[in-house]
Amino acid sequence: MRKNNNDNTQWQPATLTIHGGKRPDEHGALVAPLYQTATFSFTNTEQGSARFAGAEPGYVYSRLGNPTTDELERRVAALEGYPCAAATATGMGAISAAMLAFLRHGDHVLISDAVYGCSYALFSHLFTRFGIDVDFVDMADPDATQAAMRPATRLLFVESPANPHLKVIDISVVSAIAHQGGARVIVDNTFMTPLLQQPVKQGADLVIHSATKYLNGHGDVVAGIICGNADDIALIKSTTLKDMGATMSPHDAWLILRGLKTLDVRMQRHCQNAAEVAQYLQQHPQIDAVHFPGFADHPAQRLMGTQMHGAGAVIAFELKGTLNDARAVLDQLQLITIAVSLGDAETLIQHPASMTHSAYPQEARLQAGITDTLIRLSVGLEAVEDIIADLDQALSYVAATAVTGEQKGEEVSYG
Repeated sequence: MRKNNNDNTQWQPATLTIHGGKRPDEHGALVAPLYQTATFSFTNTEQGSARFAGAEPGYVYSRLGNPTTDELERRVAALEGYPCAAATATGMGAISAAMLAFLRHGDHVLISDAVYGCSYALFSHLFTRFGIDVDFVDMADPDATQAAMRPATRLLFVESPANPHLKVIDISVVSAIAHQGGARVIVDNTFMTPLLQQPVKQGADLVIHSATKYLNGHGDVVAGIICGNADDIALIKSTTLKDMGATMSPHDAWLILRGLKTLDVRMQRHCQNAAEVAQYLQQHPQIDAVHFPGFADHPAQRLMGTQMHGAGAVIAFELKGTLNDARAVLDQLQLITIAVSLGDAETLIQHPASMTHSAYPQEARLQAGITDTLIRLSVGLEAVEDIIADLDQALSYVAATAVTGEQKGEEVSYG
């Protein structure tokens, strides 16, 4: 009898994206079947009672488990190097379920100072309503992180590279500080994927993805996933995920399973394109700064080969000029799409201050380094020459027309 592919941890990541965590189908189907069902029947009441009590394996209701979502969980867990995973309806559902499973009134959490805008809103607005203390800290600074720890600190939440300007954090240092204080570390690994960064190797207790992004890769699913050890994932599944109901649909899991098969080849093209686009932007006279982990002077370089195995495909850049100039560049683009996701085949661009990070108060946003002229670019799979040509014509247009606050109306400040 053939071994389950779940056991082949010696395989390379490119092979794991296709075979890791797979189990032979009872009918010999090459592609994992889609179990598009809400509930599962029992042969008798005794079996139903046994399954609800956990005394007998088997499925009860798709909010509690489904063969298709289970397949996805095994596949992503194998890629991330954890024994287990929990699939969720959205990336924010993954963050909420993971955090709230371990927190109660009076607990304290530390959050890296630059995070996705909805994550910021969850931590700063919602958590505080329930008596959870939250501090945002520059986790790239070990002394600041250590100083922010308290006896009541239970969790440290890290984005690295950070959304949107790609600041990197040494996860091993943060993990050491957290574990010394008896706290867990949760890392959002959406920007890197397991192919470019495996936080488990740096001591992270849990890893979260917005599976909407690179794991799916086709822009047609909203989903999340949490990876961790068996006890932590069992707790999340049996409490917050089950009772809050942020579970993934089987159909979405099936689509992500399909997307995973091409993750390795997609990431190669994404990263290759991004490196060329970043070099173009770095040399453009209209650009004040380009934030890209692949540059030799980026702080990420000290972590390359240890924590990180690539620069990723997201670029942040700041224009010379005003907020209106930034808006004009985006509005002038013809190929590149204005949209707030990333990791799709299409190249996507957005303005964090007024879009994804608009939940930040202006002072906090500027303190986190999210300026009015900062633009985030998710480089897609198109011919790189076409991506660069579109950026070039948009930047040239703004330079030629000298867009100013006076010409376009009063300057707007977001936050």
